[in-house]
Amino acid sequence: LFKNNSQRSDEDVAAASRHTLFIGKKENIIQARRVVKSVGERDVLVIYHQGDFYAIDVRCYHSGGPLQEGDIEDFDGRTCIVCPWHKYKITLAEGEGLYQAVDPSVKALKPTWCSKGIKQRVHTVTVSNEDVFLTLNDSPGPIDSDYYQTEKYRNTFLKEGQKKTK
Repeated sequence: LFKNNSQRSDEDVAAASRHTLFIGKKENIIQARRVVKSVGERDVLVIYHQGDFYAIDVRCYHSGGPLQEGDIEDFDGRTCIVCPWHKYKITLAEGEGLYQAVDPSVKALKPTWCSKGIKQRVHTVTVSNEDVFLTLNDSPGPIDSDYYQTEKYRNTFLKEGQKKTK
């Protein structure tokens, strides 16, 4: 976002502060392990896992599953969250969808992990003076998980949640 420290303009600083939000105290996030925050028009899951912070859209790109309820596992050395609805595997660092594939031309079928590409929007977490901040990833172009951040979907989800609690 910034060109370099010596060339920051007031516009750059204002743009950065619009997209960066205080999430909570570091110790509280570490204890909670997972926190869901509404940031502007997005619902974001902030995760603390094995010494690292991650932030990812809270609804799975595939079908809107609640990622805050998913298990965290390593697949081929990559830390992923597994959607509780359909077991889709999403890398926490990049938002890539992973799947296992086999080459049918090889006699002994040995599955290998492959990428579907970036499917889930991930965001940046920074820690400063024991405070945790989130900077939204507002890179241009659609990412599959963006669909579940739309007002139409969010309203549908809220209505379904209200029906379940009645």
